[in-house]
Amino acid sequence: MQDGRTKKVRREPEVAPDPNGFLARNRAVIVTLAGTTAGNEYELDRDRIKIGRGPDVELAFDDDAMSREHASFEVREGVLYLRDLGSTNGVHVNGGKVLDIELKHGDRIELGDHRFQLVIEERPRDPRAYEL
Repeated sequence: MQDGRTKKVRREPEVAPDPNGFLARNRAVIVTLAGTTAGNEYELDRDRIKIGRGPDVELAFDDDAMSREHASFEVREGVLYLRDLGSTNGVHVNGGKVLDIELKHGDRIELGDHRFQLVIEERPRDPRAYEL
């Protein structure tokens, strides 16, 4: 209904749940290589995780060079992506500035004054069991 007073709200695209996909098969972790949290690791255990200075992000860092909502890690169609959320200083992967990129094991990510490395490990599978 258009009454002339209703404000249109822009919504972020929905990230569909991936119950048997990427996160079920893999464990994804970002390890801080440089920055105030150097040496720490953070598991990417949801289909969408926002990262930034906060307060409305899942991974918040005390980093003035990061935007409040800097980027998001997203699982889409069984693949892990990193998307810039309109940050001031941009998102860099392996030295290049990106807006939206498919991530792979070993990728180096720069957000603000922090540098991370992505580690993806395949989860062990339960052995098949047969009943007689």
